[in-house]
Amino acid sequence: MTNKYFNSFARAFAPFKHKDFVFLWVSGITSGVTMSMKMLISTQWLYNETSSSVLVGMLGLAQLFQMPVVLFGGVMADSSDRKKLMIYTQFVSFVMLFALAIFAQAGALAPWHVFGVIVVTGITSMLGNSSRPAMLPRVIPKENITEAISLSSASFQVSAIVSPLIFWKTFEYLGPAGSFYVAAIFGLISFISPMFIKVSGETGNNNKVNAWESIKDGYNFILKHPILPGLYLLDVCVTIFSFYRNLFPVFSKELYSRGVDGTGLLNAFNSMGTIIGASIVMFTSKIKHKGRIVLFATFLYSLFLMMFGLSSQLWMGLLIVLCLGLTDGISMVTRQAIVQLTTPDKMLGRASSAHSFSAMGANHIGHFEVGVMSAIIGAGSTMLLGGIISLFVTITFWFVYKSMRNYQYTASLQA
Repeated sequence: MTNKYFNSFARAFAPFKHKDFVFLWVSGITSGVTMSMKMLISTQWLYNETSSSVLVGMLGLAQLFQMPVVLFGGVMADSSDRKKLMIYTQFVSFVMLFALAIFAQAGALAPWHVFGVIVVTGITSMLGNSSRPAMLPRVIPKENITEAISLSSASFQVSAIVSPLIFWKTFEYLGPAGSFYVAAIFGLISFISPMFIKVSGETGNNNKVNAWESIKDGYNFILKHPILPGLYLLDVCVTIFSFYRNLFPVFSKELYSRGVDGTGLLNAFNSMGTIIGASIVMFTSKIKHKGRIVLFATFLYSLFLMMFGLSSQLWMGLLIVLCLGLTDGISMVTRQAIVQLTTPDKMLGRASSAHSFSAMGANHIGHFEVGVMSAIIGAGSTMLLGGIISLFVTITFWFVYKSMRNYQYTASLQA
């Protein structure tokens, strides 16, 4: 029994034996910290300055400008040097955050600066984000893909726990300027790390690519896939009515009468839950009914969302957002694993960008919708309503989308 658990543990961390994976992992972690701190500092500063949940929600609309770029990011990841794409796009994030820090230090920071940086870094991040998952099969053996994805997701969430804690203390003691400087340092690490990856980032496609035809090919591949359309659609329908993460400053104040400390703790506990969820997925590789895993996790997510809307004590809210993160982590990592395991290398960039397009698009619309609804009916009622809608959507998918419920992963779907 001891050897069995030891072997499972060793297999879970096997990806770290590969140096190229480690550098890709470091780049992903620091990129996650950079983007997380960018949003935390921006939303907290904006809410402190304006006391408007609507304006905070409009940060979600600002990020919609990046959505058309997501599709072209997938095309670029399938036709360009993936390492260089990561390096260049992360360099832009570093420069933009450094600029915000200078403005804040000079006392000249204005809302339009924040919105502008959100738009620019959102676009560049989307161009680079499709490259990172597309590089994964090159730095890790196929048999370790699920463990690598789970490790990356869990590690990303560790950074997401650390990020709000760093944000909390730097914002409290150093103010917005110091916080932006710290975020810029992580951005610096993120764009340097891919330089040390030895495996080639070239796709081997030196021919000129018709972007629209390439997007069309990726679109047709996804439509014919037995489960990806259902996974993407379920995520979109639920997220639009339930996205809560970037509104934690609002929930901290309205539900628990707290400030930046409440924001930091809610973010940290939510990310802690996602780590647990991602870790659980490491031990589901033998379960063939991947669609049911996502449906069950989303069902529980909906119930916890309603409980979050009804909570009035911070300790209760922290436990609930931990459970929200756990169930969301299970469904998220399972979706990512299915994309990696069932998509040919030549399509990975576009399949990953389609995943990002649906997920991020829903996040940004949900960000705005939840912000506006919180201003109209209150934060708690917004979460309660979102949970009810999400529950209805999940049950509907269970009975209507039978191919998703009955889907079983087999190795024959691999490239």
